[in-house]
Amino acid sequence: MNHIRNFCIIAHIDHGKSTLADRLLEFTKTISVTENQILDDMDLERERGITIKSHAIQMEYQYHGETYILNLIDTPGHVDFSYEVSRSIASCEGALLLVDATQGVQAQTISNLYMAIEHDLNIIPVINKCDMINAMPEEVEDEIVDLLGCNREEIIRASGKTGQGVEDILNAVVEHIPHPKGDEKAPLQALIFDSVFNPFRGIIAYFKIVNGEIHSGQEVKFVNTGGTYIADEIGVLKMELSPRQKLSCGNVGYIVSGIKKATEVKVGDTITSVATPCTTAIAGFEEVKPMVFAGIYPIEPEDFENLRASLEKLQLNDASLSFTAESSTALGFGFRCGFLGLLHMEIVQERLDREFNMDVITTVPNVSYKIHTKKGEIIEVHNPSGMPEPIEIDYIEEPIIRSSIITSTDFIGPIMTLCLSKRGNLIKQEFVAGNRVELIFDLPLGEIVIDFYDKLKSISKGYASFDYHTNGFQRSNLIKLDILLNGKQVDALSVLTHADNAVTFGRQMCEKLKNLLPRQQYDIAIQAAIGTKIITRETVKQVRKDVTAKCYGGDITRKRKLLEKQKKGKKRMKQIGNVQVPQKAFLEVLKLD
Repeated sequence: MNHIRNFCIIAHIDHGKSTLADRLLEFTKTISVTENQILDDMDLERERGITIKSHAIQMEYQYHGETYILNLIDTPGHVDFSYEVSRSIASCEGALLLVDATQGVQAQTISNLYMAIEHDLNIIPVINKCDMINAMPEEVEDEIVDLLGCNREEIIRASGKTGQGVEDILNAVVEHIPHPKGDEKAPLQALIFDSVFNPFRGIIAYFKIVNGEIHSGQEVKFVNTGGTYIADEIGVLKMELSPRQKLSCGNVGYIVSGIKKATEVKVGDTITSVATPCTTAIAGFEEVKPMVFAGIYPIEPEDFENLRASLEKLQLNDASLSFTAESSTALGFGFRCGFLGLLHMEIVQERLDREFNMDVITTVPNVSYKIHTKKGEIIEVHNPSGMPEPIEIDYIEEPIIRSSIITSTDFIGPIMTLCLSKRGNLIKQEFVAGNRVELIFDLPLGEIVIDFYDKLKSISKGYASFDYHTNGFQRSNLIKLDILLNGKQVDALSVLTHADNAVTFGRQMCEKLKNLLPRQQYDIAIQAAIGTKIITRETVKQVRKDVTAKCYGGDITRKRKLLEKQKKGKKRMKQIGNVQVPQKAFLEVLKLD
């Protein structure tokens, strides 16, 4: 156990974690020189150049004539995947803190660092991309010294592209990161930190052994779910799964036990032996709190069960996704899903399409609100259609986030304007180093879920970094905005919005729908309403047949008679006709600016 080191790489998005991981794997001869980002094996990760999943891999390293086993976990950098990072940190003893030499310390760097310090991880600071022309290693070193309070000599200068400093990093891992602590003689206790679904072998769970040891063929039990299984195969995570007969305390490995149902494996569960069970389960990770909610519905109603199975398999691989069944009059049966952010929602949609061939419609994303009724009850609502009647509501509370925006001084004005337009409240402003400033804002979560991050990046030319955590609930003047088509409410288009924005938002939605709804044989009235008050209206004009074309000359009453007959038919048609909202309209309304 003294020769095992478990560590992860934490950094802001795009600071070169996956590229540096490639160089570490090459240097330790785990892989030969191949394409870049070898751990990012998902098509989506390669296309977008982001890490979505944490990836674990084992390396062997010779140091002073002795062989050390290094278990590396490469983590995502985007704020939407911070739950993946928290799980990686819980299964490590140390972390490489990576900072881009051209960008310096950014918001997610600080956020992930605090998470690592809370878990008592030993931090090794590394400056990456030192080979670039616009690198500023001296200034970045000053920022890291301010942040960590470490000595300048401890900071390693490296480059994921050229391989500079890779040997220094591996030596530092062996010297500064402690070996895992545990008792090999104690009953087996292993923490599940991830799992994947394999169509041929069932569910493969990844674990870290905290105490005891596990053998191939041993009967094991999952403590929280209570299921017992035979360990058909155990092993370590190399580029491929590498089977072993026995894994001892401190190791990271995988278990194949022929589990078919996704619900039987929970990330954060404890594996123990049936013969000599442990007395307590390991404290897992904190429960994930979804930030953004949206309905996901199959385009074909008969695909509902397939969608459920796909979401369960996806949840194995992405434990931060949560979902419950719901129904809508406009869209039929589907699921109300909880996501960590808008990018997370987009990735889940893409993965459903690519990995499971599921065509889905996603409704307007919204957040959860607390509604206080006049009877003194508190109702949590994730969906505007689940709201009680306006006369029963005393007041509504919305979730607030404490956000940290790090930017250069050139962009302070536009960023402040953006945050204030989103009903933000400036808490403090402080200089980090040089011309870089950190703005701390309290913002309503509902205001940032749609397009805040994109706008922030465009007005700061990509230089502002954004990170947030929840900061409780706050009383707010919110109202439910309904969209009516010919007097019938379309529940999938209802939104909760602030009273100040309601009229503008309602008008924009009606104008957008007017251009998207196909014309019918009768007029379609599109109305936005707050309660019983109609605030705006647009009309999709009817398609008319020229019924008077056959009248040549003659008395005007002949034409009027034909027009009256047509009018009666249209009236009857309007009473029995239903307006169908096409899928394209739902998707376009989501993109409202």
